[in-house]
Amino acid sequence: MRRKIPSNSALMAFEASARHGSFARAADELALTEGAISRQIGRLEVFLGVTLFERVGNRVRLLPNGERYAAQVRETLDRLERDSQYLMGQPSDGASLDIATIPTFATRWLIPRLARFREMHPNITVHLAERMEPFVLAGSGFDAAIHFEHPAWTGMRTHRLLHETLVPVCHPALLDGGEGAVSLDELPRLHRRQNPDAWQRYAQETGIALTNPAVGARYDLHSMQIEAALAGLGVALVPRLYVETELAEGRLAAPWPDGKSIAKTFCLILPEPIRLSEGPIQMFANWLIQEARRHSPSFD
Repeated sequence: MRRKIPSNSALMAFEASARHGSFARAADELALTEGAISRQIGRLEVFLGVTLFERVGNRVRLLPNGERYAAQVRETLDRLERDSQYLMGQPSDGASLDIATIPTFATRWLIPRLARFREMHPNITVHLAERMEPFVLAGSGFDAAIHFEHPAWTGMRTHRLLHETLVPVCHPALLDGGEGAVSLDELPRLHRRQNPDAWQRYAQETGIALTNPAVGARYDLHSMQIEAALAGLGVALVPRLYVETELAEGRLAAPWPDGKSIAKTFCLILPEPIRLSEGPIQMFANWLIQEARRHSPSFD
């Protein structure tokens, strides 16, 4: 069945006219005459059976139906342009993957390891996109997701990768009490906004007394907490796997115990099981699982 879709030229003329509120300015942008724009809009209105603009003399005003349609058309054209430019940038002899992941996991753990994947598979380009919340993977345009375990992934193929074990860290200078050791309760605490009771649970798990666990600055991302800790602003309760380099180099200190409970588990989510055939997503999945095992060999 033939799709009932207006012509690209009509949609582009409409979107430009709606954005500018003027046929003349749309004509300038698209290098057309004002009459050509007017005709394109007229054909679009006939095709849809809906009046999109109110004409008053030489002036036009977008009607409510036109406003809604303009927002939808703009989003569609923007996505089509992005997808087209993306495809134009693909190497002719290679492949690419689109992976959705949590931003701090990407910057603090995944990206530093991607050079090893590139060495193994130089013709596969890995594109990363930020997704803070679980989503429907099918039809999303992503080949896979790296995220926390969540009921939203039910029906997908999940492969457990790493445990997120929280540890308090701070700049070493904060531990120099002069007359003696500084207790955790004496130091400013940094919080992740999405996990406001983390310090309270940490105090309960470890038996470390905290006078008011909720006091302290709040940040949206673990990466922000880590930067704040590096700047000496306080103690951040963050996943140990995010700060292993800073701890090894002495830029952060962690004299307190890790949290006794595991907050969350990172998983690789695939729309289909890993098959024996070595396609790009299978190569990436096998590499990522092995990389996670190398980092945490005891994790099954």
